[in-house]
Amino acid sequence: MENNISDGAGISSKAVQRIVHRTFARSGLFGNPSDQYGGQTIAFSLENFYAEVTLTSSESSAIRIQPHPVYDSTEYASLQELVVRTSTEGLYGGVRLLTAAVKRFAVYCEKSNIPLLRVPTESGGGFTLSYDTNVPRQTGLAGSSAIIYSAIKCLMDWYGVDETMLPYSAHPQLVLSVEAGELGIAAGLQDRVVQVYGGAVHMDFNSEYMQAHGGVGRYSRIDTSLLPQPLYIMYSKNPSESGKVHSGVKERWMAGDPQVRSLMSAVAECGDEGLRLLLLPQKIRQLEAEVTDGKSRRDLALVDLMNRNADLRRALFGDGVLGSKNLRMVELARSVGAGANYTGSGGAVVVFCPEGDSQGEVLAAAAKAEGFTLERVQVGPERVPLPPAAVED
Repeated sequence: MENNISDGAGISSKAVQRIVHRTFARSGLFGNPSDQYGGQTIAFSLENFYAEVTLTSSESSAIRIQPHPVYDSTEYASLQELVVRTSTEGLYGGVRLLTAAVKRFAVYCEKSNIPLLRVPTESGGGFTLSYDTNVPRQTGLAGSSAIIYSAIKCLMDWYGVDETMLPYSAHPQLVLSVEAGELGIAAGLQDRVVQVYGGAVHMDFNSEYMQAHGGVGRYSRIDTSLLPQPLYIMYSKNPSESGKVHSGVKERWMAGDPQVRSLMSAVAECGDEGLRLLLLPQKIRQLEAEVTDGKSRRDLALVDLMNRNADLRRALFGDGVLGSKNLRMVELARSVGAGANYTGSGGAVVVFCPEGDSQGEVLAAAAKAEGFTLERVQVGPERVPLPPAAVED
């Protein structure tokens, strides 16, 4: 029996032969990357892109991780093909992600005394894990964690582990432990929180709160109708390696570097201010009627905030780390009057066109002329309930 439900819901049964789970990409909107530094962020699930993992039962006790024919290839027709493929697809595929996910899941369940109902024997109980993904490679859209979380959901179904044993609140830390603990990938909780809960989420990673709540931040739901409209994702088909953006900043933060501390604090404030602006129509609706050049004050403020967040990131990491293509995407968006911020660790930007689809069409043409792709955002569905976001007075 096969589960093809696109929202990632799974099934658990002795008769199951195939379990399929899908996890959407995600985009940061405000406050990124302060999730690693006790800050606040706003992000949303990105239904445009996803990773899908399939668990197929076997007649033996063996566990097999199946390489992807493209992303895990070790054979190339020529030297030039090797250069092109590794430049566009990266040097690392998904086999290491799946392997690390299985290991961490097993270790977590053992340490947490979670029983695994399906015990492999010589006559069965083993499985093969395979994956596919359409998340553009190395774009900072959380493609790696999408593969990992899809695998963990498959494993939960296979071994009969439900949310009473492994609660949703623990899922982000488990996924993060695979990436940071097993693979040494520089990452924070933001991506995994959004992929677990879906929709649009405000996240507060206040260190004191997290210490008091077992490493879990304060998460709340933002109605997706309050997000800026229309939103777009612009990305490069040949970006720099996702993850290198963090180089050096974490070390300087830990050392108490006053410049890094000050800049990161300003980034975190973008998450707080973003929440206030998004919730503004609920509290001060009359401001929506006040317009400048046909655009509401709220929209203009959102554009300015996205640009400020991007500028702060640039000041933190420097042009050499961000790379010319990432900087150029932001410049293109600004050249047509749109707001732009980095979706994650590089390779893509999220764009708000306050003048509507016509502005997006102009930007799409400019992006295409320089080898970039622009797509209209489709926000992913909410997966797990959260309390509604609210602004503290």
